[in-house]
Amino acid sequence: MFNEDFSQQKKASASVLLEEAYADFILSRQAMLCRPRTVQFYEFTLNKFVGWLAGQGVEQADEISARHVRAYLSDLAGRDLTDTYIHSHARAIRTFVRFLYAEDYHPGEIKFQMPAIAKRRLPVLNSDELRKVVSVCSNPRDLALVLLMADTGVRRAELCALNWGDVDISRGTISIREGKGGKARTVIAGVRTRRALLKYRRLVASEPTSPVIQTKSGGRMTHGGLRSALLRLGEKAGVHLSPHTLRRTFATLSLRAGMNPLHLQGLLGHASLEMTNHYVHMLDEDLQVAHRSFGPIDNHL
Repeated sequence: MFNEDFSQQKKASASVLLEEAYADFILSRQAMLCRPRTVQFYEFTLNKFVGWLAGQGVEQADEISARHVRAYLSDLAGRDLTDTYIHSHARAIRTFVRFLYAEDYHPGEIKFQMPAIAKRRLPVLNSDELRKVVSVCSNPRDLALVLLMADTGVRRAELCALNWGDVDISRGTISIREGKGGKARTVIAGVRTRRALLKYRRLVASEPTSPVIQTKSGGRMTHGGLRSALLRLGEKAGVHLSPHTLRRTFATLSLRAGMNPLHLQGLLGHASLEMTNHYVHMLDEDLQVAHRSFGPIDNHL
């Protein structure tokens, strides 16, 4: 039903059951020391794809075609799913089929067009909104949490993994030992954030291996716990607040204040400026200021 020529010259391939090829792919991600969450992402997405293929009668890895992939993505598009959800499944499938070709489990490269993601303006706090959030922080932990995220742009997982041994309050440097993709980097905390951290540290266990942001019982805050804490603070301040909101706010306000985009890229831990651009949101007033300063008619005629 789904016979189709492949986009490049065919090569000899080993006849391997689809389930075996899938298991081998997951094993390869683990051997590559992918983060557990990354492996779980592949398991979640590809389990669904492999199950769908089985329902189409596909038993061998070399029977998969680009038409199968397009039909599966079309099936997802027909459900009440977001474009980002569908795109994430397509990314996982693309990595999987590339693996099949590289390992000679498939005779040709399976190429397909990635589904589009609608461009949307994601929430970013302005200076007044950020002040409101800070004003509703009624305890030292919440204040340290908000200032740390808004002042450094650290990711949710990075904040939860942060230990006091990673923080040099006197110098204002914080070592992110295992960022996204296993990359280490250093971020900087300003004077006000350092003061908040110092005040908070006096109230909690602060051994080098103790977590920086702790629960009431002294344990390490989970991703869900962090999300809930920020949601609660956002409701008090009347704004949408999440770990990513604070990360995007850090990026946007830093660039608006004149930070070099290359420096911002390094602080965010991005491999390219293109990734950094996704976090930066230029508002209408930013564009108006830029045009007043550089518009050719008003400035040069």
